[in-house]
Amino acid sequence: MTDDRTALGRLNEAGFSVGALTDEQLEVLRALTPQELDLLVDIKGRLDEVGPEVQAHSEIAGGALF
Repeated sequence: MTDDRTALGRLNEAGFSVGALTDEQLEVLRALTPQELDLLVDIKGRLDEVGPEVQAHSEIAGGALF
């Protein structure tokens, strides 16, 4: 299990809106293993990297996927 401040702080730094989560959701995040936390932060980073391109396609193509 990760340290609460470390887990939530790291998720916040990675761009997760932890302040908008319920107490129950925060409990789940507090219980993440270090490996789960690493994976979640990695996935968020990869999604953020392609975010603007996907959003631009959505705006230009009216949400069509290609």
